[in-house]
Amino acid sequence: MGHKILIVDDEPNIVVSLEFLMKKEGFDVAVAVDGEEALAKVATFRPDLVLLDVMMPKKSGFEVCEAVRANPDNARLLVVMLTAKGRDTEVAKGLALGADAYVTKPFSTKELVAKVKAMLAGA
Repeated sequence: MGHKILIVDDEPNIVVSLEFLMKKEGFDVAVAVDGEEALAKVATFRPDLVLLDVMMPKKSGFEVCEAVRANPDNARLLVVMLTAKGRDTEVAKGLALGADAYVTKPFSTKELVAKVKAMLAGA
């Protein structure tokens, strides 16, 4: 069975490209377009890794990450934050809230796939 990845982003073009890319790599993929939907999907889809945008409607990626980490059932869930905000303070905040990695937009899809594979291999 392949790893399950949840893509959380409110930008349709990013969702479409990431979903295509991850499915092509053999991952089982689900998508959420806002923070509340993301938390619901984490509970039902039970992903191995979440690609989580920071700037989203309803709940930010930071809030989602914090909520995910507050639940002991998600202890093994990997969180990769995706954001256009690459300032050191933003990165530090994401990592402090429990993100496993931080990728700034625009990102290389090839590098992102390599990072996801490496993280899941080490999990």
